[in-house]
Amino acid sequence: MAPSAVFLETDNLLTPKEKNKLRKPVVEKMRRDRINSSIEQLKLLLEKEFQRHQPNSKLEKADILEMTVSYLKQQSQLQMKRSFHKSSQFDFREGYSRCLQEAFYFLSLHKVRTETQTKLLSHFQK
Repeated sequence: MAPSAVFLETDNLLTPKEKNKLRKPVVEKMRRDRINSSIEQLKLLLEKEFQRHQPNSKLEKADILEMTVSYLKQQSQLQMKRSFHKSSQFDFREGYSRCLQEAFYFLSLHKVRTETQTKLLSHFQK
C-alpha cells in the first residue's frame, strides 16, 4: 500500500480535535515562515538605511522592525512637510493672482494716468 493511502485511512480514523492537533504545528510553521519572509523583504528593501545606522552588525528581527517603523515615520514627516510647503506656495500664488486681478479691475474703473498704470502693471509682473 502507498504511504498516502495509509495516511488517508488514518486521517479518517481521527476525530476533528485530533486533526486540529496535528494540523496546528503545520499552520504555525507556515505563519512563522510568512513573518520571517516579510521581515527578510523589509531588510532587503531598507538595506542601505540599515547600513547607515548599524554598518557592521547582524540585525535581529526586532531591530529590523523597529528601524522600519522609524524609517516610515521619518518618510511620512518629510512627505507632510513637502505637501505643506507646496500648498503654501500654491496659496501664495493664488492670493497674488487674485490681488493682481483686483488691481487690474480697480485701474480699469478709475481714470488713472496711462503712465502710472503702465508702471504699476510692470511692477506687478516683476
